[in-house]
Amino acid sequence: MNKKILILAAAAMLGVFASNAQARKGLKINEVMTVNQTNAVDEYGHRGAWIELYNSTYKPMKIASVFLTDDPQNPTKYPVPQGDLRTNLEKRQHVVFWADGKATRGALHTNFQLKPDQPNWIGLYDADGITLIDSITVPVLEADYTFARRADGEGESVADWEVRTDAEGSCVTFGSNNVIKDTNSKVDKFAKVDPRGFGLSITAMGIVFLALLLLSVCFYVINKIMTRRSQRKKMEAHGIDRKDVARSERPEGDTGEVIAAIAAALNEHLNAHDLESTILTIAKTRKNYSPWSSHIYNLRQLPRR
Repeated sequence: MNKKILILAAAAMLGVFASNAQARKGLKINEVMTVNQTNAVDEYGHRGAWIELYNSTYKPMKIASVFLTDDPQNPTKYPVPQGDLRTNLEKRQHVVFWADGKATRGALHTNFQLKPDQPNWIGLYDADGITLIDSITVPVLEADYTFARRADGEGESVADWEVRTDAEGSCVTFGSNNVIKDTNSKVDKFAKVDPRGFGLSITAMGIVFLALLLLSVCFYVINKIMTRRSQRKKMEAHGIDRKDVARSERPEGDTGEVIAAIAAALNEHLNAHDLESTILTIAKTRKNYSPWSSHIYNLRQLPRR
């Protein structure tokens, strides 16, 4: 019994670990700044290099216990500590880590610094310290420039990244979306194909009628099942065998027309039918007294003195 419990517990733990590992594949390095002179400041008022991570999935994700590193030979260089609510990422949200080498300042400060005068390799490892979730080599950047994905969390090659700066019009997006999408391509395409909305109306009504049809079929099937179940329970309560009932059922060909013909033939042959008279007889009642005609109920009872 104890072995079964241990096996089930181990299987549950492996399932939870596997689901977390699968979810963390959606965690992406999204934007990096190596030289920060006039950009964002941390909670201490200091400016430093920063690394932005992005939850590209559509469900919350706990990133505590993952590893950030700038050394491929040391994948567990900075473990993201647990206990900080900022490491619980909601769906499609960002978190920024300060790569300032001052881990004592909080969970969002790494124990390594990005080098401003040479390319920086940044890796993101899962909790096992072996599985590489995401990585990028950031080129040498000028002050207040960032290396960012063209679209949040999308793309797997360097071609999907670009250098950004506020001075050139492309926006440095500290802790926010790299691209703000104010349109929906599917909606725009549908509006182009069906400008008057007839197709949308027909589709909507078709979905409603289909749902009602399916609902009525479900109710019909459920009613049949419950009726048969109720009949079966009644037969079991009265000790009736279903096989006996099946054998006693009317044979095939014994239809209503045949029964009516047999009944008519017997009637004509035996002349056995009821004779009804058209005479109406009213018998006089034997009791002449009626309580409604009694004078007792018409007398007023005087109060007692």
